[in-house]
Amino acid sequence: MTPATRQEVLGLYRKVLRIARTWQSASGQTEQTMREKEYIRNEARTLFRKNRNVTDPKLIKQCIEECEARIEIGLHYNIPYPRPIHLPPMGLAHKQGRTLRHQEKLRKISKPIYLKSHDEVS
Repeated sequence: MTPATRQEVLGLYRKVLRIARTWQSASGQTEQTMREKEYIRNEARTLFRKNRNVTDPKLIKQCIEECEARIEIGLHYNIPYPRPIHLPPMGLAHKQGRTLRHQEKLRKISKPIYLKSHDEVS
């Protein structure tokens, strides 16, 4: 990891922790706010520690993009959790009988960047 990339990653980590410190839940309830703050901190710790030993520049760039996307979506929608997507069970296959394996491949390809690591951690 280059020093510039390292600084960018550390800056993102600090940014997430700052967001967690000043976070207010949409409901305004103190208990809900505390749960969401704790979720943000725990999610950041888990994902950053999990990816600590990543050395591939492309994978590092993908992780940075995912972090930035999750920050922007969280701030925009005022929810700390990843926004779920809905794909109908057989909505990606043609009626000519594609296999289930192909379905799974299409679902993986169609998954937004901000949900790439969510399933791995949860």
